Amino acid sequence: MSKATADTPLMQQHRAIKQKYPDAILLFRVGDFYETFGEDAIIASKVLGITLTKRNNGSASSSELAGFPHHAMDTYLHKLVKAGYRVAICDQLEDPKTVKGIVKRGVTEMVTPGIATNDKLLEHNSNNFLAAIHFTEKETGIAFLDISTGEFFIAEGNEEYIDKLLQGLKPAEVIYQRSYQKHFKEVFGPRFYTYTMESWIFDEAFATESLLKHFQTHSLKGFGIEGMSHGITAAGAILYYLKETEHPNLQHITSIQRMEREDFLWMDRFTIRNLELLNTGIDNGNSLLKVLDNTVSPMGARLLRRWMIFPLKDVARINERLDAVAFLILQTDLRKQLAQAIKACGDIERLVSKIPMKKINPREVIHLAKGLQHTELIKQACASVENPYLQRLAEALNGCHTIVEKILAEINEAPPVAASKGGVIKEGVHAELDQLRNISTGGKEFLVTIQQRESEKTGISSLKISFNNVFGYYLEVTNVHKNKVPAEWIRKQTLANAERYITPELKEYEEKITGAEDRILAIELSLYDQLLLALQDYIAPIQVNGNILATLDCLICFAENAILFNYKKPELHNGFELELKDSRHPVIERNLPAGEAYISNDIILNPADQQLIILTGPNMSGKSAILRQTALITLMAHMGSFVPAAAARVPLTDKIFTRVGASDNLSGGESTFMVEMNETASIINNISQRSLILLDEIGRGTSTYDGISIAWSIVEHLHASPAAPKTLFATHYHELNELEEKLPRVQNYHVTNKEVGNKIIFLRKLARGGSTHSFGIHVAKMAGMPPSLIDRANEILKQLEDRSGQTDDTPQTGTPVADKNLAQNIKKLAEPKMQLSIFDAHSQTFEEMRKMLTEMDINRLTPVEALMKLNEIKNMLK
Repeated sequence: MSKATADTPLMQQHRAIKQKYPDAILLFRVGDFYETFGEDAIIASKVLGITLTKRNNGSASSSELAGFPHHAMDTYLHKLVKAGYRVAICDQLEDPKTVKGIVKRGVTEMVTPGIATNDKLLEHNSNNFLAAIHFTEKETGIAFLDISTGEFFIAEGNEEYIDKLLQGLKPAEVIYQRSYQKHFKEVFGPRFYTYTMESWIFDEAFATESLLKHFQTHSLKGFGIEGMSHGITAAGAILYYLKETEHPNLQHITSIQRMEREDFLWMDRFTIRNLELLNTGIDNGNSLLKVLDNTVSPMGARLLRRWMIFPLKDVARINERLDAVAFLILQTDLRKQLAQAIKACGDIERLVSKIPMKKINPREVIHLAKGLQHTELIKQACASVENPYLQRLAEALNGCHTIVEKILAEINEAPPVAASKGGVIKEGVHAELDQLRNISTGGKEFLVTIQQRESEKTGISSLKISFNNVFGYYLEVTNVHKNKVPAEWIRKQTLANAERYITPELKEYEEKITGAEDRILAIELSLYDQLLLALQDYIAPIQVNGNILATLDCLICFAENAILFNYKKPELHNGFELELKDSRHPVIERNLPAGEAYISNDIILNPADQQLIILTGPNMSGKSAILRQTALITLMAHMGSFVPAAAARVPLTDKIFTRVGASDNLSGGESTFMVEMNETASIINNISQRSLILLDEIGRGTSTYDGISIAWSIVEHLHASPAAPKTLFATHYHELNELEEKLPRVQNYHVTNKEVGNKIIFLRKLARGGSTHSFGIHVAKMAGMPPSLIDRANEILKQLEDRSGQTDDTPQTGTPVADKNLAQNIKKLAEPKMQLSIFDAHSQTFEEMRKMLTEMDINRLTPVEALMKLNEIKNMLK
């Protein structure tokens, strides 16, 4: 007998459904449980920590089995998807009570990392994007959709731009053509959860038709995306993917927006990482986002993240935000009133997306209605303010009065979480529902009424109404009174001393009361569905509300930050001069010990006489902090935020480039130096007149001579470039200070320090001129290196410095000639005959003597012991 014929009808049904979803874990509803079988069960038991058992159907075949109660779905689904699995939810499509034999089942939803609507699967302060990439020979198209909010974006560009978008928006899942698997990994690496599809799905005509059908329009001109063929193809692939994963209800995806590279200040993924905008790479590290995010709503938190990754490049729009922030700073009462109202609105964007999928519960519907009431209060509060941007935002808000009134009129104030529990609809909404509820809840009272009425009418004082499973409700009359029974009563049973009767009224009531509960629930669910259908007409305006509330939330957040942390309004201009007065690092400043003030610095960069600053100074003195704060202040200004400085004139900037610190790509077979050169080459090849470049320790990944030569030539190249980009160059190569004499727009600065005894105090203040000491050995001492090692390092350093000679033969072309004696000095230092050589036996002997003398307690030595120790030391010199 084959396995197929040996299987039970249930297992045959499971196998047929599983064949349609071979790459997903199938959660198969059986009664009150979701079961998994075979390989799915093995995975589920490991990931979920549930018991794995064997199911034996009476034949030789058996199957692994693991399951959990249906009410625990949210918890277990969350774990499976977070572990990176696709999950197909197979439900019973019929009521088992009404079906003979096997219940019809089918997959009602596929959940993947990129298609999540369950609250437990979503981070409230960040989007959960599904991305689709359409690869072609020339350009690449990309689309992003957050099904939990309805936000839909498309873009086109080279692979560097696509990489930046992936880095910034961090999609939970990326889909693309199967034939590009190797290419995807080569370009974007292994850091994304991916799913590949057949190439025929990525077809422009097919995609255009899908989009037109979805948006019910005749063209895509209204969205401003017509002509973006690669982006449209990617967007069409997303709609196809949603259809294939059982997500037909997408009415909340009401528009699609283009993301144009030229609209935003450009930062590549290295810069986003180096500036630690979103995260720091360490647990509980403080990123810029973490420090600035004082929003009060999930919508505001998600928008702030996007503003940070995509800062504006339009001076008018930036100033619009800055002016609104300045206005809100002065309006304390308004600011607090708006913040409270926005917080009370909750996550409108995600609530409204649940409407077409019918996943919004009655409590959430009530919350949505109250949120819309708060929206109306916000609209009224902003309508008369003296700021045109806030006024314009307020005008676009829609209180949706009609639907709010309908919700509040029909839904109970405190309804249950699930509509299926009943008790959702108010009294007075539906006459039959009220009547059935009266029957259901007031049954005993109604029976007593009938009993009293019939007793008075017939004169039967002992009349009583009872119930049994055979007759239902009946009237019982003792034999003494049976001659008083009316003719219309129907006799059902004769007892020894009584008769039992039924009446048409009692029978009608019985039918009502026994079916009341089911009928009540059916009417309630029907009314609730009608309400959700009515709500669908308001999806688009509610989404607009969500976006405006998020914008207001971000502006209020900026105003609060400015007040709390003494940020000032930057002056954004179309010139090229960057002037920062008393600038501070926004993240480091917030994490200083209590009572310690941040040492602020003035930074000036301009194309006339200070285009490129070479910054030298001790290790740990704060060079990197100065570089980063310059970039962060420029970025914050372009976001529309006030900045941590006493004053700031910030030029309109199109690109911020950074090369900071070592970042090996060892898994990709690249060394620190190779990564450094790749990133630097990307900067050199993409600079413009409005670029800001931050270079930290360029060239340190190779030998000293190579490093100095590369760093020197990079400075020359940037200085000679027609673009003359503003550049901060931090380095340990003090030889680069010579460039100030040779190149007119290069200026030397250093971070100051103070020597007190044998200690170094870092003053963290910027000053003109170069530094000649890096205090590396001092930092090693601070790090806890053994004292003997530190002493030896100082000996070697002193000897090298004593033997070092300065050369004056640096060519006018600017190519450095490194100290000719350096290599010779190191070589001599290593020679065995030299007293202070690393390999000198006497040096080692003297070190042992010194250690012996240090550990010796002279006061406790007897004269004989002292003579013996002296003799031991003498023998060591032989």
